[in-house]
Amino acid sequence: MHIGIIGLGKMGANMRDRLRERGHEVTGYDRNAQVSDVADVAQLIEALPAPRLVWVMVPAGAVTDAVITELSGVLTAGDLVIDGGNSRFTDDFVHAELLAAKGVHYIDAGVSGGVWGLTNGFGLMVGGSAEQVERAMPVFDALRPEGPREESFVHAGEVGAGHYAKMVHNGIEYALMQSYAEGYELLEKRDDLIKDVPGIFKAWQRGTVVRSWLLELLVKALDEDPELREIEGFVEDSGEGRWTIEEAINNAVPVPTISAAIFARFVSRQDDSPAMKAVAALRSQFGGHAVKKAD
Repeated sequence: MHIGIIGLGKMGANMRDRLRERGHEVTGYDRNAQVSDVADVAQLIEALPAPRLVWVMVPAGAVTDAVITELSGVLTAGDLVIDGGNSRFTDDFVHAELLAAKGVHYIDAGVSGGVWGLTNGFGLMVGGSAEQVERAMPVFDALRPEGPREESFVHAGEVGAGHYAKMVHNGIEYALMQSYAEGYELLEKRDDLIKDVPGIFKAWQRGTVVRSWLLELLVKALDEDPELREIEGFVEDSGEGRWTIEEAINNAVPVPTISAAIFARFVSRQDDSPAMKAVAALRSQFGGHAVKKAD
């Protein structure tokens, strides 16, 4: 299958490489000419055989809006657009309607895997019609990890369902990271008793009920910087944690743990703390997110 990708950042470039490794032809466009295969979107569309499949992997919000609007003017009936960025699910309704007016199909795809997706594969949550999801399945199968499809891919529902599922996924992620981080701070505080904090987290990787990939990434971060001296305890949020809380309020669903996790990030922007150093280190490990270097 020949697919176009718009946006070749940390994840987009890895997706292009993973698809090519698995036999798909990929033409990618990025504003950075050094990584782009073509000069502009027009050349990308010209390179793809009709009916076209274009994957959009750019920052959510105004940038995605602009790309979708541009595509609505150059794609033709029967083409398919997949938004794999972290768009808010309500934006999917607008984008799908805009493209439908031109006969262009739309799928929203929540993608998890961060900078490790090239080697490990990407977890995928998609929304759209069953017909269009099946059409794109060779791409989804190439991107997801090896093993049973249902363990790394879900057709979550109609348009908007994929990004909604990813929003909730990221809200859970906030809470999990905060739990590990608070445990790290408590262990680090008792240096009169605890002599090997990195070793404790390392020992939790097998046989314990708190083992996870996030735990493995925290171990990796502590191996690189055992006392997290190189990282300031300042943590941004991507927006999806906020959206999760807003949806919880709108639907009267209590989410105290997720709420506390995002409020802790706000606190991190006021004070430096060992716990927020751990959260910052985790975000850097799984997503390649920038960290503030300690003075």
